[in-house]
Amino acid sequence: MTHDTQQLTELGELRRALNHEISKTIVGQQRVVDELLVTLFAGGHALLEGVPGLAKTLLISTVSRAMDLQFHRIQFTPDLMPSDVTGSEILEEDSSTGQRVFRFIRGPVFSNIVLADEINRTPPKTQAALLQAMQERQVTIAGETYDIEAPFFVLATQNPIEQEGTYPLPEAQLDRFMFNIRIDYPDWDEELQVIQRTTGADGEQPQQVIDGKRILEFQRLVRSVPVADNVVEFAVRLTRLTRARSDEAHPRAKEFLSWGAGPRAAQSMVLGAKARAALDGRPTPSLEDIEAVALPVLRHRLVTNFHAEAEGITADDLINELIAAARG
Repeated sequence: MTHDTQQLTELGELRRALNHEISKTIVGQQRVVDELLVTLFAGGHALLEGVPGLAKTLLISTVSRAMDLQFHRIQFTPDLMPSDVTGSEILEEDSSTGQRVFRFIRGPVFSNIVLADEINRTPPKTQAALLQAMQERQVTIAGETYDIEAPFFVLATQNPIEQEGTYPLPEAQLDRFMFNIRIDYPDWDEELQVIQRTTGADGEQPQQVIDGKRILEFQRLVRSVPVADNVVEFAVRLTRLTRARSDEAHPRAKEFLSWGAGPRAAQSMVLGAKARAALDGRPTPSLEDIEAVALPVLRHRLVTNFHAEAEGITADDLINELIAAARG
């Protein structure tokens, strides 16, 4: 057994262990958990969307408890300032010299997992405080740059139906999220189990099954997974079909989209497919892996037009059509 094969086996076992620990608190939602784990091991960030009461915040805090990582929750509100996220300098007196000096107090963004709860409830100025951190894993304050310790994940939540008093995330900010994960209502059996569990005595708490060092090792493993040319080409072809103003755009994209996805979408699809295959213990991703991650990768990167809204056509509807077209 080669070193990589052994690591793939270990990653598959770890996935089962994580699923077991998460299931102590979260009932069902297996697709959501799978997409969240793919994001984490691909080294990306995720935006979780769902109506209130579907355990978005609980899911993220449960995942953090199953990992030996530093975790901070930031409740985004209209009065939240950028310094409340990144930290700020304070003026203090040096007791030995009597001189006044500035000292940087790190904000909650300096964590391994940052839960940005209800991220669309704060103005763009504060949302943008996360931009540099998400993209460069750094924060710059007063000309000084501070590194954020790896691994670093931003997991944000937002409610898609209550838009009063919210500030929609700009496209540049949305593009920083590798996945947009939709959480739906549970089915009958799952909801029954949720009610029974949450109205009784306290249940089991998840145990830590992995630390930051091991996560970084598995992230490197995911990056090293080989990908066949036809799989990469499929991701690029699918991305290019979304570009409404391009000659290569699919007719449905030209009809219903104002803007399509950029190159970061194809990168995210390939990385997501690699992570999905590795978590399954497979040595290389297939076209099916690209198809499986296409919805969470593309849905927040496509801008539908008025015609689509009038016809009741969503980004997800178009993505499914474009997957079929790219396959053919």
